Amino acid sequence: MYRNEHPNPQFERDGYECLNGVWGFSYGKVVGRENCALDKTIQVPFCPESELSGIGNTELNADCVYTREIEVKKADLAGKLWLKFGAVDYEACVYVNGAFAGKHAGGYTAFDIDITPHVKAGKNRVTVAVHDDVRENVPSGKQTAKAVSFGCFYTRVTGIWQTVWLERTPLDYIKSVKFYPDAENAKVKAVILTEGEGEIETCVTYRGRETGRAAGATNGGVCVLEIPLSETHLWEAGCGRLYDVSVKFGADEVKSYFGLRSVECKDKKFLLNGKSVFQRLVLDQGYYPSGVYTAQSSLEMREDILRAMDLGFNGARLHQKVFEQRFLYECDKAGYLVWGEYASWGVEYENTRGMGAFLGEWTETVEQYFNHPSIITWCPLNETWENIHNGKTVRDARVPECAYAVTKILDPTRPCVDTSGGYHGRFTDIADFHSYEDYRTLKVRIDKAAYAKPDFAKMYLDGEQTGYGGEPLHLSEFGGVTFTGASVPECACVCETEAWGYNAVADEAAFVANYVKTVKMLLACKALTGFCYTQLYDVEQEQNGFYTYDRKLKLSAEAVKKIAECNRETAATEADEQSVALAR
Repeated sequence: MYRNEHPNPQFERDGYECLNGVWGFSYGKVVGRENCALDKTIQVPFCPESELSGIGNTELNADCVYTREIEVKKADLAGKLWLKFGAVDYEACVYVNGAFAGKHAGGYTAFDIDITPHVKAGKNRVTVAVHDDVRENVPSGKQTAKAVSFGCFYTRVTGIWQTVWLERTPLDYIKSVKFYPDAENAKVKAVILTEGEGEIETCVTYRGRETGRAAGATNGGVCVLEIPLSETHLWEAGCGRLYDVSVKFGADEVKSYFGLRSVECKDKKFLLNGKSVFQRLVLDQGYYPSGVYTAQSSLEMREDILRAMDLGFNGARLHQKVFEQRFLYECDKAGYLVWGEYASWGVEYENTRGMGAFLGEWTETVEQYFNHPSIITWCPLNETWENIHNGKTVRDARVPECAYAVTKILDPTRPCVDTSGGYHGRFTDIADFHSYEDYRTLKVRIDKAAYAKPDFAKMYLDGEQTGYGGEPLHLSEFGGVTFTGASVPECACVCETEAWGYNAVADEAAFVANYVKTVKMLLACKALTGFCYTQLYDVEQEQNGFYTYDRKLKLSAEAVKKIAECNRETAATEADEQSVALAR
């Protein structure tokens, strides 16, 4: 069985039973809910478009059905039995023994269903009916709506693509835990939501040593605890120092963790624990040749992070996809800075149905991923230019304003960029822009930024305010350079026959020279908080990564050394702070 590790170390119980593996599968809609005659089998949690699923069908199929038996013990019926899904794209209706048990709409967030009323001791049948059509004004990220992958749109993902599992709880149980770390005062606030009332105990440890403990009672299902910490270990870039936490409520216990750190944008700098840190990010699209959206193992996720760090990057922009909780866990452990982004493409923002789908699942995303210290910026939208499929329809700039406002209500502890590139609204913590121009053109724009006169196309909502409001700047897409004979890879995808990048150079020497010259220029700009290079690895026909799609390095050891050394050079925003520190 692939992927049998716990999918979410942020919220882990001992009573975990993985349901990955062989399920019955068929295309089409549910007919006869209890006794579906399915003509195929599939390896969950891999989507049917993937090679690892055992199916590998990349045709557009809007409906499919999954089924399998689960074994329920008599003792399970004394409490609650939960059926949990990491993610199912897009709409999932769940039946247990032929009875409707629940549904969820949204392809990127987790959901659970209390199946206790529908099960009996012994064998029980679970059926999941999925509807997913990327042409229906729903968030779908980079999934292609055509018969083939093209441009920067790739293989579709239908149905279950993250772990499915059973979890057992008492009747009174812990519903959620949110951590608010306070590094300056060496403490953490825990907000614990429960079903039922009673006493709660928390214990914090660091590398096995107890560093804090607090207890209290729920008040209407909510308990807020301040936990002083006897040891202070900051979560920093490259050093993912994590505190482990045990939360006990009656017969229920949840294991979690947090990182002790603060993030903010101030005086045109990004501050991590009060110190200026330049974000040296690389674009990661979260695609895998054999699994599409789903890594074959957690090791595969970890290796992508190490690949980026070996090149001198200190983080990534997780692009147009909500990555698995397990991936974020690897980021947390590594001290890897990431932007938490949503798969916003596919939505027509002028349409209320699309807006409802977007805001509903973005809210779930922020709530579910709140505790990850590696997420240092929220990014709900990407490139709100004209409508992708109809250039005559200009997207409403009030959409990023709404996305920003909702995000800040849900999480005031992190910076939020209203949209990465495109038409910004009037409110954002970061003035973000994209630039795939040549070096000379980009330098003109960066020079203007240095004098607080950045060159943006429609920075703010027309008619309300135009120009730059003085926010910190971030160049979150540049590069995209193809070199050394790019070609479309051999993989399960059906894609365009011509490989492409935003720019092209003749060979490795030209690539390295251009990269080093560009990054040195960006690091020298005091107006920038960071950059994000496109991209870490090729994805299908888009051939502009440091690595091929199957993660083979395109560069020589000498080239890697030059790029890593350049990326790690001190930025102007960091040098100012170092000079002040030395003067003291």
